[in-house]
Amino acid sequence: MASDQPMEHPNDRDARIDAMLDKQDIRECLARFSRGMDRFDRSIYLSAFWDDAEMAAGPFVGSAADCWDWAVPMHEAGQIVTHHSLLQTSIDLDGHTAHSETYYQFVGRNHDESLWIAGGRYIDRLERRGGIWRIALRTNVIEWGCLPPPMPLPFADVLDIAVNGVSSRSMADPSYQRPLVNRRAPANPVKA
Repeated sequence: MASDQPMEHPNDRDARIDAMLDKQDIRECLARFSRGMDRFDRSIYLSAFWDDAEMAAGPFVGSAADCWDWAVPMHEAGQIVTHHSLLQTSIDLDGHTAHSETYYQFVGRNHDESLWIAGGRYIDRLERRGGIWRIALRTNVIEWGCLPPPMPLPFADVLDIAVNGVSSRSMADPSYQRPLVNRRAPANPVKA
């Protein structure tokens, strides 16, 4: 990340595959943070961090567990739903340490139906311990925010839209359903 030059790939195919697998493990680690926050699943959220990890997020500076205790009540009080969407990620591997920069977009649907949107970058130092990658240090660089005008949810008038489940900040969310099944009847608006 310190250089604007493209990363050079080692000629050794096995080393390139190892790096690719490490980067995939890191991306999955980063995604656990977002999923855990949006589903209010503390165990998934904490699985992205080492127990001794440090966080700097907005006014908060401290442990990942303490950040959870600060952030979740704030999101419960403020929003019906949140999306911590991860965009492109750059990862620099250095042995058992990695540094990543991940662009993000946060969207919150507030209790008053207004929307809160912000964006920035998560800058992380990750460590591989016992073959597992987790975040050791995270800082959140907030770069923009806005309150756009809200619109009604699309397709809210479809009678069976919620049969397959509705968004939930719990294990009742459809993303936890195993196996995933469709409970809605076939419908094609073009042929109606």
